[in-house]
Amino acid sequence: MSHPSKPVISRHVTYKSFYNGMISLLFLFYRAQPMLPHDPTKAFPSKTSAKLTAPIALTPIALELASMASSSSSSSSSAPAAPSETLAVNSPDAGTLIPGLPDDVAALILASLPYPHQLRLRSTCRSWRSLLSPASLLPLRRRLRLPRRHLLCLFPSDPSLTPPLLFDPAAPAWSPLPPLPCSPHIYGLSNFVPVALGHHLYLLGGSHFDTRSYPLGHPSASAAAYRLDLAAPPPLAWSRLPDMLVPRGSFASAPFPIPRTLNREAEGIIVAGGGSRHPVYPSEGSRMSSVEWYDVASGEWRMWEGLPRYRAGCVGFVVRRDEEEAEEEEFWVMGGYGEYRTVSRVVPADVFYRDAVVLGLKSGKWREVGDMWEEGERTKLGRVVAVDGDDGWAKEIFMLDCNEIFRYDFASNRWLKESSLRRKIPTNESCGFVAMNGELYVLTSAKPSMDISETRRPLKKRLTLEIQVYNPVKKKWRLLITNPPFHHPIDFKTAILCTIQI
Repeated sequence: MSHPSKPVISRHVTYKSFYNGMISLLFLFYRAQPMLPHDPTKAFPSKTSAKLTAPIALTPIALELASMASSSSSSSSSAPAAPSETLAVNSPDAGTLIPGLPDDVAALILASLPYPHQLRLRSTCRSWRSLLSPASLLPLRRRLRLPRRHLLCLFPSDPSLTPPLLFDPAAPAWSPLPPLPCSPHIYGLSNFVPVALGHHLYLLGGSHFDTRSYPLGHPSASAAAYRLDLAAPPPLAWSRLPDMLVPRGSFASAPFPIPRTLNREAEGIIVAGGGSRHPVYPSEGSRMSSVEWYDVASGEWRMWEGLPRYRAGCVGFVVRRDEEEAEEEEFWVMGGYGEYRTVSRVVPADVFYRDAVVLGLKSGKWREVGDMWEEGERTKLGRVVAVDGDDGWAKEIFMLDCNEIFRYDFASNRWLKESSLRRKIPTNESCGFVAMNGELYVLTSAKPSMDISETRRPLKKRLTLEIQVYNPVKKKWRLLITNPPFHHPIDFKTAILCTIQI
């Protein structure tokens, strides 16, 4: 007999999210009201029910809650328009979403649930399956002006063997993603770059082993590109895109939501530099300086002006800066390594860059930025993330170096200390660093905990992830502890993280 798994619960959380408070308020409010008479057969409609599209009139409390959600999503931007007083909920059958609650309030509750819980609740009944489908839910969230949420996408290892996972910090809850299509000739994919653009997740390039290449056992760069549409109806599956023009891994990449390239509006992904280095051979691999970008509309890769010099292992982001003449969108490439030197004339060692190069997306020209730190201050650039603004462009840049967080100052071209980790990470342990919802997340693998939920079975060890969350605006830290749905430890030196908004 199978036993249902207990929900993942966060400990040491000192805050309540807006959604949890809103849902609790709704249930407490309507629990005190007399139960409305309803037909119980409508809660779970029969197969012969007629299909319809019903516009739902919003009650005053639903209008007020929707306005609260829209105002909390962006406090710095201009006030959004008031939500429409009717919602067209596409329901395949005539039925009540939640017995005893008006359909508009029930739709607001279901639309505010975390993404992993929405996937599990789709099979409850047909009305929920229709409302929680991406085709109905995403337009409903936009009409309600609900704030968009970041989800963490974790790639523990080769995505063709270990499926990636989605993590919603609002729950917190995990949800698996489909594995990458597997090839019988290719294995050990690493150093690929995931990029999120809208509700699409792209996986580009990397370094792998190919049994058809020579010499055997020598890694080579990959030009493969895949895309996953999180708004597609289930089951989700990766689709193969045209290969990049140049195979590469460990490169800088960034989406540009509203760029102006070649005097026209476009939407795409830009990649720069890279090489063929693989974690199995950490001191080998090629470098390159080529730059290309993917046009989402046409589905084509196009070359751009290359980097000033070879650069691999770098990080990239797109910012919009106010210049003297006009606004300029810029693609920044920081850090990385290019040349190498030999230790004792035998062992090769990388020469890490201390500078950055910037590409003007309007002019198409590169310019070099000087050294970002002095000689002896640090060996190489740490883990860098960009905190996006309301317009989708990178607003602030942060770096995790050892146990300290630094903020990049564009004016002085220096890294300024922002804060220190509350829980120090030993030098022999790895960690992950990512930005979500305007906060910085530092992930570390803790000691496996003992699962005592079922005493009749032998105790099982469960992997525990400790997440230290820092809010740059409030200058405060908090701690999350969660149990991902796998038991083997995560090596964040090779694991890859990214975020996606829904």
